[in-house]
Formats: sequence, C-alpha cells, structure tokens
Amino acid sequence: MNLRVAQIRIVPEQGNMEENFSMLLRALKTLEKHRPDVVITPECFLDGYVSIEKSVTKRSITKYAIDPAASSYTRAISEWSNRNKTYFIFGCTRQRAKGVSNSALIFNRRGDQIGIYDKVHCQAHDKKYLAGDSLPVFDSDFGRFGVMICADRRWPETVRTLALKGARVIFNPTYGMSCDLNLAMMRTRSFENEVFIAFTHPKQSLVTGPAGEVVCDEKRKVPRFSISTIDLKTVDRCRRQKFPAHLRDRQVHAYME
Repeated sequence: MNLRVAQIRIVPEQGNMEENFSMLLRALKTLEKHRPDVVITPECFLDGYVSIEKSVTKRSITKYAIDPAASSYTRAISEWSNRNKTYFIFGCTRQRAKGVSNSALIFNRRGDQIGIYDKVHCQAHDKKYLAGDSLPVFDSDFGRFGVMICADRRWPETVRTLALKGARVIFNPTYGMSCDLNLAMMRTRSFENEVFIAFTHPKQSLVTGPAGEVVCDEKRKVPRFSISTIDLKTVDRCRRQKFPAHLRDRQVHAYME
C-alpha cells in the first residue's frame, strides 16, 4: 500500500501558540491539494518547544499546556483531519494531573483522537515534563504504526519495540539534532528494524526506509512541508526475505545473559 506522508517544516516561535497555529493552518491550506494520508508536525510545535528556554521552569511550563478534550487547537485539527480524510500527528505540551507531558496527539481520518503518545526518554530540559511509560502502536486502515518523539530515537530499544509490535512506519516529531550523525542513526534504525521512519524537524524532513535508504531529505524553507510516498509492502518484503532478516533471525536467548 502506498502512503502519502506530509511533514510540516516550520520553525515555530517559542511561546507564541496563536502565531504558531496560524502558520500551521496556512501550511495546511496549501497542503490540502496534495491529499496526504498522514500529516506530522515537529515536536511541541504548538508552543515552540519552550522547555529549552532556561527561563521556563517545571512550574511555569504549565501555562503552555493544553487539555486536548477542551482545546480550540485540537478541535481545529480534528475538523481538518475529518474534512481531508487524513491522519494527523500533532506535537504539543499536554496537561496532566501532576504536570505536563511532551506529547503527540493522534487523529484518524474521521477527526477522532485515537491516541496520545508521551515522550519516554526525558533528559536535561525535558525533565520539566512527566515522562511517558509505554511504547504503544496504533491501528489504522494502512496497518499498525508507531510514534516516537525526538530523543526517543537515540535508544535502539524504542524502534525495535515498535517494530516487534507490528509497526511498519514510525512517525517521529522532533526538534533536536538534524546533523550527519542523525542521518546515519535514522538510516540504521530503519535498516536494523525493517521499518520506515518519518523524522519531522522544523528545519528538515527526513524519511528513511527498511533497506536503510533515504526516501526524503529536504531542508528548504519553501514550501513549508514535504510530501513523500512510501510503499508499505516494501516492509513486508524485507521482513519475509532470507537475508538480512534482522527481526526474524534475532537470537533472543543470547541477549540477556
């Protein structure tokens, strides 16, 4: 199955939620004619990833958090997803009972919020967030997919866990490094787990495939998004082949000595 993946490539303004959302809506207006199956924003796009600012504390960051059930921003995303029959991965800071999380809200083609992923690997400034405690996969009309946020990709266990749970594509909202080291890392993560990964950064749209190939690597300022078509059957073929068969030929008995 071919999947049209749209990656938003906009540098948001830290703390300016209204303007960031307006920039997103303008990009989405242009994007509509491309009829994507999935749209992904960068990490914490709505607030511009304010946690990296030293002036923002664990307490003050709460003013940038939204309640997905009551937010006008999520309502607008829901309506857009329904109108355009598109899955949507929306990066934001989310209110929780005892703090906030660095979250990705997941909407289906009907505009229903079908899940939330909270960033698991929180270090340095990310300690202002409550860390997530699971790596779920989500069902869709194109099969299972996973979501990880930024630094999650630096732990091999993240992508491996999602792949073993059946994800053929992983959507990766991010705000961190987008250098040559990251390119090598993303190609390796895809290759060793036979999976597509859509690394979505404010300045880079990168998609890597199950053979370690680069499907998309765009850093242009215009347009403010990239569109990539990926064939999910490629993942199925890689996972059936005799060699290298990274998932099928694991030797689990030797790993936990």
